[in-house]
Formats: sequence, C-alpha cells, structure tokens
Amino acid sequence: MRKVVVLEHISLDGVIQAPGGPEEDTSGGFAHGGWIAPYSDEVLGTSLRKQMNSRFDLLVGRTTFEIWEPYWPQHADVWRGVNTATKYVASNTRTSSQWQPSVFLSGDIAEQVAKIKVQPGPDLHVWGSSNLIQTLIKHDLVDALWLMVYPITLGSGKRLFSNGAVLAAFKVTENTVTSKSVIIVNYERAGT
Repeated sequence: MRKVVVLEHISLDGVIQAPGGPEEDTSGGFAHGGWIAPYSDEVLGTSLRKQMNSRFDLLVGRTTFEIWEPYWPQHADVWRGVNTATKYVASNTRTSSQWQPSVFLSGDIAEQVAKIKVQPGPDLHVWGSSNLIQTLIKHDLVDALWLMVYPITLGSGKRLFSNGAVLAAFKVTENTVTSKSVIIVNYERAGT
C-alpha cells in the first residue's frame, strides 16, 4: 500500500504558505513569501535532497501544480525525479497539462486518493497544497508528516492544520536540528 507523505516547510505558528519566494503565493495578501531563505544550510540541503531523490509520485493541489508546472521541466538537474513522477493533481478546473505524466482528479478527492493508495506504486508526496492537505487530514489519509520546522512566527498565512484534524497518533522516526535551528522531523502514523 502506498503512503501519503506530507512534506512541508512550516513556521512555529504553523504557516506553510509561500516558503520559497516572494511571488510564490500572495493569496490573502500574504507578504512574507521566501521566509525560509535565511535558514538554509548544508544539513537542510542534504535532508531535502534525500527526500527529492527518493522514489515517489506527487499528489498536489492545482495552485502548487501551476506554480511548479513552468519551473520544474526547466530544472530537471535540480530535482531529477519530479518530471518522471506521476503528478496527481486535485483540481475542479484543470483537466490536462503539457507536463506529463499528469493525472487530474476532481469531485470526491478523498475517495480518489484512497483508491490510488491501494494501487501499486511509490509513496505519494504532498508538497505545498494547503487546501488538499486539509482534505487529506479530514479524511484520515495522511500516513506521515516530514516537516522542516523553522524558528520563526509569521502571524498570518495558510496553515498546516487550519481546519482541525481527526484524532491520530504519530511517532517520531527521524529528527535532526540544523545549524540555523531548523528542526527536521519525520512523524509516522502510530494509530488513533
């Protein structure tokens, strides 16, 4: 069975919006894009590359897909697996893309993800995609959380657990602290 693994850059107050750059996601008037930049170091880079170089398929929301769609095909040298991974995209408005392989999901996303999880294949990595994550959490479809927790509070922005969560227990299976105080932690499901 495939796992759904949520991988997120997250502030101490739970914000996951626009970690990479100022124009990444300004929805809701978010003006703090690129907030992870001062915290980069070799430990964080090594951990990110380990995740990026593992075998995976992507499960992302439309907004994240549209941010990545023009970028990653031009930067295969940075993240070699992203272009060959199947990209499952939750969208009620998109049905196709030049960036292949892509599969567009609409309607009951939770039901469709549950069906994909039982199919053979690699784990499903979810990056960004705050609305999709809320659906996955609500329907108890998240198997692991791989979080990079940054020593900053942002006060506003899209949050990892914005609409609550179902009762679920997790255990730490891996953790480290970078030289810039970023906590990298992997939580695996440990029951309810």
